[in-house]
Amino acid sequence: MRCPHCGFEDSKVIDSRDNGETVQRRRRCERCSDRFTTVERIVLNELMLVKRDGRREPFSREKLESGLRHACQKRPIAVGQLEAIVRDIENELYKLGKAEIESSTVGELAMERLRRIDAIAYIRFASVYRSYPNLRAMRQEMDRLLEDVAEEDAASGEHGANGKSARNEKGRPRSG
Repeated sequence: MRCPHCGFEDSKVIDSRDNGETVQRRRRCERCSDRFTTVERIVLNELMLVKRDGRREPFSREKLESGLRHACQKRPIAVGQLEAIVRDIENELYKLGKAEIESSTVGELAMERLRRIDAIAYIRFASVYRSYPNLRAMRQEMDRLLEDVAEEDAASGEHGANGKSARNEKGRPRSG
């Protein structure tokens, strides 16, 4: 492994940590003795996404993560949750066993997972992904989401004595 500090080709691994999906290796350059970290992960056959207009492009977990991060901006969602969603979606795509996957499949998987953790992030992602033609179409999607939350509340008995939802405006159970 080439040293990022001096460019020397030889380094020694001084520590390795297996994080399940990746292996982090702490290295020391044999020339300048500076330390640096490398991350290894299994590279599977490249997935190709088929876009709406028929173009094909390689699947990019970074692009998916960036889109999710934008949707979750200023929302109470841990970075670890987003990384888990990306990992989960990527694993599911590889399990399909196809070389080419419709980009709509990735979008639907992302929306399904966002819907479970944060209604606002879900609507933000959907507004970009689905390209609602007008405000009315977006409102219909929000109404469907609110109906689903109300049904879930009724099914789980999550409503207060006054008949109101036991969930707050974020779609999470109310505290107290």
